[in-house]
Amino acid sequence: MASFGTFILVAANGELSSEDVSVDAKDMGEDLEKVLVTEEEIKTRLAELGARIDADYEGRDLLIVGVLKGAVMVMADLARALHNPVSMDWMAVSSYGAGTTSSGVVRILKDLETDIKDRDVLIVEDVIDSGLTLSWLVGNLKSRGPRSVEICTMVRKPLAFDVDLDVRYIGFDLPNEFIIGYGLDYAERYRNLPFIGTLAPHVYEK
Repeated sequence: MASFGTFILVAANGELSSEDVSVDAKDMGEDLEKVLVTEEEIKTRLAELGARIDADYEGRDLLIVGVLKGAVMVMADLARALHNPVSMDWMAVSSYGAGTTSSGVVRILKDLETDIKDRDVLIVEDVIDSGLTLSWLVGNLKSRGPRSVEICTMVRKPLAFDVDLDVRYIGFDLPNEFIIGYGLDYAERYRNLPFIGTLAPHVYEK
């Protein structure tokens, strides 16, 4: 029988658990160090966020804007958690290279196809690291004359608190570790995992 290594499952409340280790986690072999947020915890939290967003935007013309590529999973599942009619659009804004750190240069790779003047806009993100790129994006969108611009992110990290950025909807506050899964990648890999976790140190040495 093949050996899949040792897996540490850490729930969002910080407690260790041996449950809910998915086949996807086992298929990663020794690449996975630990799971921070399980698939079930993500589903539960998105349902809660969806209910809040429905209540906050009742009767309003909401446009949700997913930030590619990382927010694809969040965007799809959040949209299905909403019961009110919404419109959807996408932007690609990059400040990352192929590794784990920001390049410091913001580039728009894909712009909106929708005119957001007088619209309520909700930016959907996978993770807020430093918050610098997102802060720039918020300013860019506000310059287009929307009625409002708010932010929903699946993950927020501690460095984001250093930036003047009002994040209205937050899935999980996680430590300042490089994370993968549920849309988050390392060198374009691991986005398809249904949970959020960290990689073993040897992965970065390849």
